[in-house]
Amino acid sequence: MLDHPRTGQPFESPVPPGSGWPGDPATPATPQALDAAQVAQLAGQTNSIEELDALISVCRACPRLVAWREDVAVTKRKSFADQPYWGRPVPGWGSATPRIVIVGLAPAANGANRTGRMFTGDRSGDQLYAALYRAGLVNQPTSVDAADGLHTNDIRIVAPVRCAPPDNKPTTVERNTCAPWLDAEWRLLAPHARVLVALGGFAWQVALRMAAERVPKPKPKFGHGVVAELGTDLRLIGCYHPSQQNMFTGRLTPAMLDDIFGRAALIAGLRD
Repeated sequence: MLDHPRTGQPFESPVPPGSGWPGDPATPATPQALDAAQVAQLAGQTNSIEELDALISVCRACPRLVAWREDVAVTKRKSFADQPYWGRPVPGWGSATPRIVIVGLAPAANGANRTGRMFTGDRSGDQLYAALYRAGLVNQPTSVDAADGLHTNDIRIVAPVRCAPPDNKPTTVERNTCAPWLDAEWRLLAPHARVLVALGGFAWQVALRMAAERVPKPKPKFGHGVVAELGTDLRLIGCYHPSQQNMFTGRLTPAMLDDIFGRAALIAGLRD
């Protein structure tokens, strides 16, 4: 067992549900989905974000992803060798009644798979949360671990795949198995959301599938800064993913991120 870097409480890696990890939504009694059919059943029955987060966080439906995320949690990156790893699926993060929903991809092996929170503990998250802070959408510019005090009333970050995949490439079967979790999440979030922000072209396609009944024809194409109208009360904004490569090469800059989230806040009615 190793001590959590902020709380000092010792944990196993992966972290057992209900053992006291900051923000852990599950208990030892939370039902575990063991295959695609159980994912669909449990996701379809849930009626709250809190319940959904708990169910997602203990899912074991994809054997390859379970093995990978847990192996990474045990072997660890050398720079984090003294820390416990979450090593479980990562639920969505943020408000249960958000005006803005941000669609990512999947947890990073040594980022969210380590910290247990979306976009937390890696360089993509450093860029994303700094931009969200500058837009007034979160209370602090840094996201280090699940006990660092980060808070929001306005946004939620979701992903189509909840486990860190090998080489950042989930299979089609794994994406399909995980899809009912996102479908259930969007069902609960849609009455409140006014803006979807898609981080990358794949996330754009995921967002269009989420809001399928509102998508116009022809289907809108992804582009950084593109705004698509999805019905009368929902907008989809495209944004390059804040990956280390995109930021390093200048394909995406902090100013470009500020433009995206400034516009999202304006459209969502969170800024004059």
